[in-house]
Amino acid sequence: MNTPKRALISVSNKQGIVEFAQTLYQMGFDLISTGGTATLLAESGLSVRRVSDLTHFPEILNGRVKTLHPMIHGGILANLEDPRHVKEISEQGILPISLVVVNLYPFRETVSKPAVTLEEAIENIDIGGPTLLRAAAKNYRNVTVICDPGDYGEVLNELKQHAGTVSLETRFKLAWKAFAHTASYDIAIARYFSSTPTFPDYWFLDLEKVQDLRYGENPHQRAALYRDLSVTGPSLTQARQLQGKELSFNNIFDLNAALELILEFTPEGELFQPAAAIIKHTNPCGVALGQSLAEAYRRARSCDPVSAFGGIVALNTTVDVETARELTSTFIEAVIAPAFEEAALAVLQEKKNLRVLCLDFSTLAGEKYDFKKVSGGVLIQEKDVLDLNPQELKVVTKRQPTPQEMKGLRFAWKVVKHVKSNGIVYATETETVGIGAGQMSRVDASRIAIMKARRSLQGTVVASDAFFPFRDGVDAAAEAGATAIIQPGGSIRDPEVIAAADEHGMAMVFTQIRHFKH
Repeated sequence: MNTPKRALISVSNKQGIVEFAQTLYQMGFDLISTGGTATLLAESGLSVRRVSDLTHFPEILNGRVKTLHPMIHGGILANLEDPRHVKEISEQGILPISLVVVNLYPFRETVSKPAVTLEEAIENIDIGGPTLLRAAAKNYRNVTVICDPGDYGEVLNELKQHAGTVSLETRFKLAWKAFAHTASYDIAIARYFSSTPTFPDYWFLDLEKVQDLRYGENPHQRAALYRDLSVTGPSLTQARQLQGKELSFNNIFDLNAALELILEFTPEGELFQPAAAIIKHTNPCGVALGQSLAEAYRRARSCDPVSAFGGIVALNTTVDVETARELTSTFIEAVIAPAFEEAALAVLQEKKNLRVLCLDFSTLAGEKYDFKKVSGGVLIQEKDVLDLNPQELKVVTKRQPTPQEMKGLRFAWKVVKHVKSNGIVYATETETVGIGAGQMSRVDASRIAIMKARRSLQGTVVASDAFFPFRDGVDAAAEAGATAIIQPGGSIRDPEVIAAADEHGMAMVFTQIRHFKH
């Protein structure tokens, strides 16, 4: 049986719909529509049958009930290759529908508004639209379903090429897209309704592919980048790449680590100055503040120039020409900053493979949760955004830290938060001097930080992401020349550790919070 050329059109997003409907009409389609869509098409000079003309029942409840009727869904769901279906719809006077064009009420956009009420959110939950999409997608062998205006062109091309029909392959692809669209829509609603409990019984991820990647962590692993649709503001997935090679999986992962670290030094923060962070394999290998951005970058690079080679750089202010020249003086994989001067971009163009990304940090969406995949499940935790409260810092040694030491301790603490555990950072008040990351023992992390330091550690301060379980870490720091330590405290050997600091004439501050990073 030849599929009748009837199209049901009911869209919230009117982009391109008039032009699409006009072409359908010229190709001999009967147009069926609802509400505002029907009015728009009629005002555009098209002959449109309203759904109520088929159902012989008016739209009711302020438009909540329009298409939920056997005259509509019978026409969509009928399998025209089944004689029983054909006989039944003929007996009931139901007209087969071969094309369904529907997109949904803007629920996600509505609930992203700061002052949205529950009543507004509920009124933007589409009921009939998802039902139409699912019905048409289920019957894709007989019906073409479109939920994305971006697909209008492809469908029109096939209709023209195949005498008013769409290939089964394309109908299947569009059906999958419709089911994915309604699933994403339901996830957005479920997440909104579960936003009160911190950890609801069910958790839904709503992800949209941004791009395929060349490979994952290694060439034998396939990979892609997805954007979390529940994050409504700008994020790393929306950074603009201004030049350079395609981003790799590892580039993106390191860029995220660099971005999270540099956000410790935003204009709203107490330690705000031009700042630079260099990341290698998600660990900082140099972080510094400066009177200028170029100075900050030079200082960050000097912490560990060997590791900085081929690293990822994050900068917290506009990149100028001087900084651009410093960036191009050695090999780095990528740089991300909130803005670039035009003259600086011209300098960066000298390194054509250098990946340059621009992202306005001031409008970044604040993500609440961190996800870690485990076999057969996911660990979910609140993101570690807790900052030090100066009033809660506890000096536990006989000697108080000097103002200069305290500034260095605060700086080092911000950095060690982003170092894989066990993490140790030696620093001045403006730059890291030695970093030990990801070791199985804290004293080894301290020794590696000392070993990697390219300058004297005399007069530096030390930050530890968790407590010192033994005095050996303190002894190593004192021997290296450090004069003050910041650490969480809380070990059963705290008295022994404090006594060691007193023996060396060091100042020690307890934060009473830790920053494990696995």
